[in-house]
Amino acid sequence: MNRGEKAAGLFLEGHNCSQSVFGAFAGEFGVDSVLARKLSSGLGGGVGRTREVCGAVTGGVLALGLKFGPEKNDVYPAVQRFCERFKSVAGSVVCRELLSGTGADCGGVAAERTAEYYRRRPCAELVRLAAEIVSEYVDEDGKVR
Repeated sequence: MNRGEKAAGLFLEGHNCSQSVFGAFAGEFGVDSVLARKLSSGLGGGVGRTREVCGAVTGGVLALGLKFGPEKNDVYPAVQRFCERFKSVAGSVVCRELLSGTGADCGGVAAERTAEYYRRRPCAELVRLAAEIVSEYVDEDGKVR
């Protein structure tokens, strides 16, 4: 299973977008899966359901930080390329724009994961896309160098 499939699978198991993408990489960099879920838990729904930056993007940025951090001048170029690529394929990096027309609202509690939820939202494919793009920046063996 590649990282894109792993991220989509995590999303379909009930994890938020950020947890799904970050979770697809965290273990490869020595981050415990529980810690990874905690670190990225507030970033779903466009950062706490504010519908700002897409959780798939923030999860990808966290993964890039594991690869290129901690120096900001080392990680920023990779983050910028990732965001540009994601936007060129998905059309935006903003959650509310990506979910436009799906009935997704802001604030409150997370929506129940039903068949209708998954049918109306592109989130599973967006987490797959984010993980696939981030994978391009990670060495083939997945190890930090």
